[in-house]
Amino acid sequence: MNKNVINPHHITSLEALEERYGHPSGAAVAKEIDYISEHYGAMIKASPFCSVATVSDEGLDCSPRGDAPGFVEVADQKTLLLPDRRGNNRIDNLRNIIRDPRISLLFLIPGVGETLRVNGRAAISVEPALLERFVVNGQQPRSVIVVTVDRVYFQCSKAIVRSKLWDPATQIQRSALPSTGTMVEALSKGEIKGVEYDKLYPERIKQTLY
Repeated sequence: MNKNVINPHHITSLEALEERYGHPSGAAVAKEIDYISEHYGAMIKASPFCSVATVSDEGLDCSPRGDAPGFVEVADQKTLLLPDRRGNNRIDNLRNIIRDPRISLLFLIPGVGETLRVNGRAAISVEPALLERFVVNGQQPRSVIVVTVDRVYFQCSKAIVRSKLWDPATQIQRSALPSTGTMVEALSKGEIKGVEYDKLYPERIKQTLY
């Protein structure tokens, strides 16, 4: 297949895109602001989970982050504080932030259809007083991501409704999918043994949460 041939069914210009989709209006425009309002702050404080997206010339990253509701702190109307807990040390999103401060957060709240989107710029802080502020079980986060808010708005519930994400009847048994050990053994071509990996996995998660 010739990579230089443009697929005639692909949209390749903003004009063509806008012709197909039109322009946002009404609430779709009014809901976007450049600060954390009282109502948006309440959504962030109720959320135990968010996805963190970053970008740089080295690549893209979208990572899950979760903890007790309100784990992302609203410092003021223009600033969010996100503690970075123990992980696998890939730190893909932190590497991106060093190279390019742009960041996007998507907050989910169990049982609630609307999600909250925040776009801004991030910095990585290891200020002792800030780390101490986020101690859990006697453990400080490795760092704190300080987000300066540029845009914030809620997303309507259509995606959650379509996916039935919070519907218990749609939940999938973990055993219906390959275990983490099975996947790791296949990807490592047998260097990592899946049975042993799966056996140690629950305790490893428990011991490395914070």
